[in-house]
Amino acid sequence: MLRFLLRAAGLVALLPVGLGAATASQRSFGINYDKDYFLKDGKPFRYISGSIHYSRVPRYYWKDRLLKMKMAGLDAIQTYVPWNYHEFKPGVYNFSGDRDIEYFLQLANEIGLLVILRAGPYICAEWDMGGLPAWLLEKESIVLRSSDLDYLSAVERWMGVLLPKMKPYLYQNGGPVIMVQVENEYGSYFACDYDYLRYLQKLFHHHLGDEVVLFTTDGASKHYLRCGALQGLYATVDFAPGGNVTAAFLTQRGSEPRGPLVNSEFYTGWLDHWGHPHSVVPTNTIAKTLDEILARGANVNMYMFIGGTNFAYWNGANMPYASQPTSYDYDAPLSEAGDLTDKYFALREVIGRYNHLPEGPIPPTTPKYAYGRVTMEKLGTVAELLDDLSPSGPIRSTYPLTFVQLQQYFGFVLYRTTFPKNCSEPTPLFSPLNGVHDRAYVSVDGVPQGVLERGKSNMINITGKAGANLDVLVENMGRVNYGRYNNDFKLLNHERTLPFIP
Repeated sequence: MLRFLLRAAGLVALLPVGLGAATASQRSFGINYDKDYFLKDGKPFRYISGSIHYSRVPRYYWKDRLLKMKMAGLDAIQTYVPWNYHEFKPGVYNFSGDRDIEYFLQLANEIGLLVILRAGPYICAEWDMGGLPAWLLEKESIVLRSSDLDYLSAVERWMGVLLPKMKPYLYQNGGPVIMVQVENEYGSYFACDYDYLRYLQKLFHHHLGDEVVLFTTDGASKHYLRCGALQGLYATVDFAPGGNVTAAFLTQRGSEPRGPLVNSEFYTGWLDHWGHPHSVVPTNTIAKTLDEILARGANVNMYMFIGGTNFAYWNGANMPYASQPTSYDYDAPLSEAGDLTDKYFALREVIGRYNHLPEGPIPPTTPKYAYGRVTMEKLGTVAELLDDLSPSGPIRSTYPLTFVQLQQYFGFVLYRTTFPKNCSEPTPLFSPLNGVHDRAYVSVDGVPQGVLERGKSNMINITGKAGANLDVLVENMGRVNYGRYNNDFKLLNHERTLPFIP
């Protein structure tokens, strides 16, 4: 966004174009509990929103995707802030390029979309470790998402960087952000630590002020809302198409007897796991339930409106262990590549019954390029390229170290030892109790022996001579993003893995 400088009587202020101080002071967003709706600038307001994750869409395409969402009749977008995407190592922050969330918010504002910000610190999102940085696990006994002092200290430092950046973009300050979510689906977590939620509530108000609308999101169940809701944080619910809309919102009423009805995650599709068919949710089911939600005057966010891509190693995993693939298409109204789908137009038609649809052409489906045949050339094996892959040389240790201990948070780690004796006959190599996290490629002197995989393959037979190199190449396939097991160490556990059976 372009900016200009005002100078008057020695006062210097840097303001976004079109958002002068007088205009910002007249803007407000809040909740009318008597009339059960949101108030925007003192008037009743209901939002129809869609989820887009800036971390899953290249910056180059942000404007295209946001315009398509606007042309679908949406008032707002919803986006997550993945902590580990911005603070890869403690105290080292990156908000540039594809991580430039401020530019993303500016684009949304220019296009005329409000923003519902899901600031974490935990987000789930089928993202590695639910957005929490892996370096938190340096304290092995840490209790994530709780009042654990080491965890809170890291959260306080991170929020002390993120939230001041977000404050100028709050609606009352002239920006697009109308609401900020605290944590995410906390009622689904085992800790049930109300002190933790109170701590976050105070921390968010400290950085964002008392006027900001803070909210929580949980599944539409009394069980989830019991630990996920907290007085002072507006409780919303999420539920899928095809269910009983009335019953779902009655669950919200158990925590919020008055105020607007909100489905913060109305699922337009579903996530995928490696090895499973692509998830598909029928368009007519989604359109019918969306119509029921809007007919009730409820607020809704469609999750996802565009899924995007898990670039690099950012995919998460669920338990029993199953990792998500690179694609996060989600069978959403806009495809992974931003293509217009039949689902997009069907939902746009429903939205048009309740919202005025913008005039003008919808940006077309992104052109594709035919690259033709791409030839891959083998450069060498991992063992042959070790000096290039690890120029600093090996780390020697009596026992295998975890990825976190090695500060190699993603990708692969090669563990190497030598045979203590001859194994001329096939000898079982065990990985009981899931001692490999997550997949291990085993070789002896460069000859492949087999694969050990978490929850799938716990034993292979190997052969080799005394003194031969036993290589175990361990792959991190994504840290668990949901539930109590997101303290997901990546490792070769010497206590659980590779006992030789003579």
